[in-house]
Formats: sequence, C-alpha cells, structure tokens
Amino acid sequence: MDVNSDRFNESEYLKHSKEHALRTSMKEGCTQSIGVNMSSGFLTPLLLAIGGNSFHVGLLNSLNGLADPAGEIVGSKMMEKHSRKKLWMYAKVWIVLLQLPVLALLYFFWKGIFTPTLPWIMLALWGVLIPFIYGAGYVSWLSWLGDLVSAERKGKFFASRNKITGIVGLITFFVAGFLLDLFKTKGYVLLGFAVLFALAITFRLASAYYTNKIFNPYFRVNKQSYFSFFSFLKRYDNYGKFSVFQAFFFFAMMLSAPFFAVRMLDELQFSYIIYTIVSLSSTIFYLLFASLSGKFSDKYGNLKLIYIGSFLFPIIPLLWVVIDSPILLILIPGLVSGLANAAFVIGNTNFSYNSTSPQKRGYCFAYTALLVGIGILAGSSLGGWIVEYSGIKFINPMFFTFILSSALMVFSALYFLPKLREENPIHLKGLHFDVHHPVKSFNSAVVWLKQLSHWQPHLNKFGKK
Repeated sequence: MDVNSDRFNESEYLKHSKEHALRTSMKEGCTQSIGVNMSSGFLTPLLLAIGGNSFHVGLLNSLNGLADPAGEIVGSKMMEKHSRKKLWMYAKVWIVLLQLPVLALLYFFWKGIFTPTLPWIMLALWGVLIPFIYGAGYVSWLSWLGDLVSAERKGKFFASRNKITGIVGLITFFVAGFLLDLFKTKGYVLLGFAVLFALAITFRLASAYYTNKIFNPYFRVNKQSYFSFFSFLKRYDNYGKFSVFQAFFFFAMMLSAPFFAVRMLDELQFSYIIYTIVSLSSTIFYLLFASLSGKFSDKYGNLKLIYIGSFLFPIIPLLWVVIDSPILLILIPGLVSGLANAAFVIGNTNFSYNSTSPQKRGYCFAYTALLVGIGILAGSSLGGWIVEYSGIKFINPMFFTFILSSALMVFSALYFLPKLREENPIHLKGLHFDVHHPVKSFNSAVVWLKQLSHWQPHLNKFGKK
C-alpha cells in the first residue's frame, strides 16, 4: 500500500511539475521573443550603421546560415553526455555575454576608433559565434520541451505557444522599429541601437531566469543507426534529391533575399519605421495563408505545395526591381512572399517527415540543414560580392543579382522537382516561422522535426527503409 501510494505521489508530482513547466515555458518564450526581436531583427540596419556594406550583409546571412546547423549537429552530440537544461542555460548566458560587445562597437564607431574593423567584428559575433551557440543549445531545448508535453497534446501546445510568441515578436519588432526611427529623427541613431540591445539583453536574462525554473525530466539520448554525410549524398534517394534541391534553391534565393533590406535603407532611403512595416508584411501574410496551405496539403499533397512555393519565390526579386513604393511593396511582394513561404515551409516540412524513417531521421535532417547552410553561405556571399565589388555597369548590380536569383530559382525547380515523388502523408502542426528570415524557416523546422523522432515513437509504422 505504501509502495502504491509512493508511486501515485510520484506520478502526481511529475504531472504537476510538467504542467507548471509548460506554463513557465510560455513566459520564457515571450521574454525570449522580445529579446530576439529587439536584436536579431535589426542586424542589417545596425551593420550598415557602423560602416558595413552589401558584401558584409551577404556574409552576415551566409555565415549565419551555416553556423546555426553546424551548432545543431554539435548540440545533438553534446546531449549524449550533458544535461539538456545545462546546455540551454549555458547557451543563453553566452549569447547575453556576446551581445555586450555590440554596445562597445557602437561606442567605437561614435568615437571613430577601429572603424574599418567594426563590421568584421560584428560578423564574427552575429555571423558565427552567436548562431553556432544558439543552434547547439536550441536542439536541447526543443528535446527538453518536447518531453514535457504528452504526445496527444504536442500539436496543439506548439501551435498555441508559437502563435503567442509570434504575436509578441511581431509587436516587439514594430515597437522597436518605431523607437529606432524616433532616435534617428533626433539625430541619435547609435544611441537608439544601444537602447534596443540593452533591452534585448535584459529580456534575454529574464528568459534565462524562467528557463531555470522549468522542470527537467530525466532524459537519455536514443542511439540511432549512424551513417556519414558522404554516404547520405552517395545514396541520393528521394529525400536525398530533395535535400540537394534545397541546397541549390536556397543558394539561388539567397543571392537576392539579404539585399531587400539594403535596397530599402540605402537605395530607397526608407525610415526605420517604414523598413519595419515592409519587413513585417510578409510574415503577416504568411500567418493568414498558413492554415490555407495546411488544408491544401491535406487535399492535394505536399509536393504540389512545394511546386507552388518554388514558382512563387522567383517572382519576388523581380518585383523588387520594378517597385519602390512602400505601400506597393507591402501589398505585392509582401503578399507573394507570405503565400510562397506558407506553401514552401509547410509542404517542405511535411515532405521531409514523410520521406525519412524514424531511425535515421535525425541524421537526415542534420545533413539537410548542413546542405542548406552551404547553399546560403555560397548564395549570400556571391550576391554581396556582385552588388558591392563586381563593377557591373550595364545595369544596377543589385538588380542584376535579383534577376539572376529569380532565373536560378526557376532552373533549380524545373530540374529537381520532377525527380521527386510524394510519400505517405503525415501532417504536422505547430511549426516555427522565423519573423526576420522567412526564407530560412526550414532550418527551424529541421530542428523541430529532428526532435519528433525522439518524441513520437508511435509514428514508426509510417517509416521508410
């Protein structure tokens, strides 16, 4: 009787601890969202403000796109020996510490000290160190959070959590843009950036405080059948072809995507508040179209959804060539981008899950993220070089990059997509969408899916050999 009573009390304790942890995770997510949106959302404007150019912007996006998945792979291995809570807490603390030098960069630029090297220091911080550390810690956080939610509640919980944190992020991004524009009109734009990053540090510390209060259940990594990156490429099965397609498609996409912000701030001379509103428009349209894309996926399949996204994306750079009105940029490229992302992210994620077996899914997604990162690295770097240093005279170099990006996206889709086949349908909810880098949202989806291979073993019956 005493033993049964002890088991009952232990069960009730675990249930109460998990429920309390989920409520706390909402606070953690909201404070984290505020901190991220006050810093990451304004990296391009900050880089330009301290003397960076289009080449630096391209490098920032390219290095970020490779460092994050590299961190995910390292973080996955670290979970075999270290506590998930410790890994995520260390990541949060280090990210806060690495944001402190940003305040020094602003001061040095104000005083004219080391100005030629300041953009490169920022690239080291925000292009390599911070995304790598974030990727390494975020893997453990997703796994940890997944163990707190029962299998039948996962979709509903993550959909609700992402919706709440997404709304908080949108509001924060808008308010931050308004504040930055206010400082700029007063002639204190560097001080405005300093205020934003100081607030970001404060809210990230609050997020770490809530994280420390979240219950951490016992966890041991499930060993999977290892296979190398080169054997993954050599096999070149249905999912392998899909992964290579993404590498080429993201290479083409990132020739242009990082430079929409440069066009707004440098060429069109938009204020920070206009920049913020135009940047947010695609995310708002994405949220409006996401449920419609899910229904389309249920009825017509994920591959058709990928086709739609793949042939909508090439339209966007061409629209940025011919449109310079803020209202039209919101209503036309913003709408097309939102629809393209809704189709591509949802179709892409479901297709990835359907095409891999639970035993090998973690490695498949990690290697895909690495391929995507290589594509982003090459595309962003080449785009930045063309815009800043190519010396093209017959056309605006930025417009040349936009047109080239569009053409290569079409070519990638026409070459690879007919080689793919639809797999058994498994449809997922609660996916994360990155407000500031919608074209790189797949990286977040990769990590989320990777952890599902541990969270939902009852889905094994859908696995492929």
